Amino acid sequence: MKKIAGEFKEFIMRGNVMDLAVGVIIGGAFQAIVNAFINDLIMPFIGLLTGGINFNEQFIILRLPEGVEASQVTYANAAELGASIWGYGAFITAVINFLIMALVVFLLVKGINRLSKIGKKKEAEPEPTTKKCPHCCEEVNINATKCPHCTGDIPAEE
Repeated sequence: MKKIAGEFKEFIMRGNVMDLAVGVIIGGAFQAIVNAFINDLIMPFIGLLTGGINFNEQFIILRLPEGVEASQVTYANAAELGASIWGYGAFITAVINFLIMALVVFLLVKGINRLSKIGKKKEAEPEPTTKKCPHCCEEVNINATKCPHCTGDIPAEE
């Protein structure tokens, strides 16, 4: 048992596992922010553009129990009434959430990459190791005086 506990402790203390745990926690908190942004700021405008449609409330009734009329069924009470529904509106909202989340993450990564380049010095371009033969235009060693492809003389560069 001590061996298993020791192995588990070693596994859990690896840098990658701790990074993953922090990422999952931050991701969960970030998801709450994105959901609030979408539900409170984006979806009302989409509702205005679509004539007041709330996507979360969009569904199709697949089966109604006896004695229940379609006008009584809402997305929230469908399970209570025993109605089977296809809630495509919630899926549309989830797709919008995903696209906005992906866009925000892309912009964050792009910004972080740009910031990381600011402090770095540009690397000097390496000295060329080849040159072109003036006769056959093949690549040859920079120190070559005769082309191995066409055996033409290569003038020394000054």
